[in-house]
Amino acid sequence: MSSPVYTTGGRVIFDSHFHIIDRRFPLLPNQGYLPEDYSCADYRERMRGYRLVGGAVVSGSFQAFDQSYLLDALHTLGPAFVGVTQLPFTVTDQELRDLDWAGVRALRFNLKRGGSEEVAHLDAMARRVHETVGWHVELYVDSTELAGLYNTLIALPAVSIDHLGLSKAGFGTLLKLAEQGIRVKATGFGRVDFDVITALRELYSANPDALMFGSDLPSTRAPRPFRDEDYSLVLEALGDVAAAKVFCGNAAAFYRTPISGNPG
Repeated sequence: MSSPVYTTGGRVIFDSHFHIIDRRFPLLPNQGYLPEDYSCADYRERMRGYRLVGGAVVSGSFQAFDQSYLLDALHTLGPAFVGVTQLPFTVTDQELRDLDWAGVRALRFNLKRGGSEEVAHLDAMARRVHETVGWHVELYVDSTELAGLYNTLIALPAVSIDHLGLSKAGFGTLLKLAEQGIRVKATGFGRVDFDVITALRELYSANPDALMFGSDLPSTRAPRPFRDEDYSLVLEALGDVAAAKVFCGNAAAFYRTPISGNPG
């Protein structure tokens, strides 16, 4: 059955965070969990009411260091879409350049679920990928752990944090990081334990360039998956002008993706 078409009022979207899951390529159980397939066609169908101008395919814990699914997804979705991958510390400079050529733009550390390189390598790898191919690093991390990482993160060239940091208990640290230039994904609203509207307003006030909207589709393991009302929540919290930056401008700039036309 086709999903209902959601009307965005003509506003363009750069979806900063979603997953493609394809059993043609390697999948590894994480904490006993394997998600159902979610193809590029499934994603496009779900988002057909949105004016997509690009997005970021993010590697999940269950994909570990596999690049084959990601390269296939980027080829299928087209040049307006970029990749966020997981890599071992032993990755070569040539491998980084090859992935960059294919459209990968960031390195992910999954501190919440695993499947990525250890946090001990965060500083060195973040600096290396930025110097070699201009990538930033992305962290899936509970904000309660951010205080211990604060000095490391603010010294790195470019960083983003997934899902509004997840926890109210560490939100104050996340807010300070945003003030220092760390980006924050306005994603996974069904994963957090605090009021989203208040959090969005505080983060935008701290740094108007920080927030980047994403669907988090297919919302693997989320207590409540993405729903179209999440889009409306951003508008309610921020208003049209600020929301435009969060829906598209901030992420397009951060991922270094030219926006033109409507590939969605």
